[in-house]
Amino acid sequence: MIESKLPHVGTTIFTAIGKLAKTHNAVNLSQGFPNFNADPKLLGLVQEAISEGYNQYAPMQGVYALREVISEKIEKLYGHYYHPESEITITASATQGIFTAISAFISPNDEVIVFKPAYDCYEPAIELCGGIAVAIQLLGKDFQIDWESFKSAINEKTKAVIINTPHNPTGTILSKQDMLRLQAILKDTDIILISDEVYEHLVFDGNTHESAAKFKDLASRSILCASFGKTFHVTGWKMGYCAAPKELMVEFRKVHQYVVFCANHPMQQGIAHYLKNPDHYLSLGQFYQQKRDYFLNALEGSRFKISPCSGTYFQILDYSAITHESDLSFAQRLIKEHKIASIPISVFNLNNQDNKQLRFCFAKTEETLDRAATILCKIR
Repeated sequence: MIESKLPHVGTTIFTAIGKLAKTHNAVNLSQGFPNFNADPKLLGLVQEAISEGYNQYAPMQGVYALREVISEKIEKLYGHYYHPESEITITASATQGIFTAISAFISPNDEVIVFKPAYDCYEPAIELCGGIAVAIQLLGKDFQIDWESFKSAINEKTKAVIINTPHNPTGTILSKQDMLRLQAILKDTDIILISDEVYEHLVFDGNTHESAAKFKDLASRSILCASFGKTFHVTGWKMGYCAAPKELMVEFRKVHQYVVFCANHPMQQGIAHYLKNPDHYLSLGQFYQQKRDYFLNALEGSRFKISPCSGTYFQILDYSAITHESDLSFAQRLIKEHKIASIPISVFNLNNQDNKQLRFCFAKTEETLDRAATILCKIR
């Protein structure tokens, strides 16, 4: 008899909703990825790398030229220097980086604090390592951190904390004041911070991404996890990187080398050249804010309550004025009866707390957003 290491894990909501959307031929705004292609220049650079013979294993840590340009980018944006040789590793996606970070540092019975709603890869990784996920629910419909609850949750078993800003699935961001409060609470502890920053360049309305790298004490205990897939509209490439102080990166790489050894070589070469032009990532905030605004303007007159997201490419819509049914039930009904797919937020919340909210991805063409908005505006 096989004893499951993840007995409570079933089919993810993304798979379930995606399958239902396909069955009913629904406009799919549940998918957390763009339905448009990447910059032809980036695609061309990768094709060149393939033609030039970069088709064997890359160095375990990643192509040095890519790590070097990442180091320059982080220092320029956040004021913290990571040595390309010893403090940056290229990963086969940010998810792999997060899994590797958890695997490198979490032992049986270690506690890891996770803020809910949380991206669904965190807790299974903690459980696989024998750790205990300590969940803290974000407050209200605007998802604020209860810092007193967080402080109270810390004890001698607390090994790590995971944060995510900009935040999936809510589209919120942590402020400078939030990061300073986090830094003050963690000061004089040995707690590791895993900072999921995959949407770092998707911040709107003049706000600033507050990376853990910007705060000296946080940077000294943090593993930053980032994604090229999210940044450059190529989620299927599964490419990312992690940055951390040398003493943490040494342990990270011990696990990394046996999980994947290295990430895709020609893609690393192409991205290394592409990153040399900062406009390729600095313009993303404006690009996605225009999409957000286009989608929300198209929803004027609908019965959904809207609070514009501050980052990511996800928009939460509050449907409490439309129906009292559960978000999962309503999301399923929207697919079957109205041909529009979204993600219910309760599945990410502590105890499946249901605030009558659905997540919609606006990383889509204007044609797709128009079709979706037309449907949503008819729902009464």
